[in-house]
Amino acid sequence: HRRGEGAEVRAIADGRVILADWLQGYGLVIVLEHGKGDMSLYGYNQSALVSVGTHVRAGQPIALVGNSGGQGRPALYFEIRRQGQAVNPQPWLGR
Repeated sequence: HRRGEGAEVRAIADGRVILADWLQGYGLVIVLEHGKGDMSLYGYNQSALVSVGTHVRAGQPIALVGNSGGQGRPALYFEIRRQGQAVNPQPWLGR
């Protein structure tokens, strides 16, 4: 499902914001910690709607889609990490 610039980016699961800052190659990034070594990363954002330390609920808006990653068009970079390693996000998408 395509969304344009300024659309809400929503948390994939309950968690706590551990990063809301610029990261080279990813633009404005939000990282949520979900416990048990699981984290979700959302990049290329236009603006953050949360700050470090904020507890969020699944589905809560955390950022607005942007093009801060340098790819030249609005997009969302999404990644799930378990114990620091990128994993297939598919199991998380059905939650």
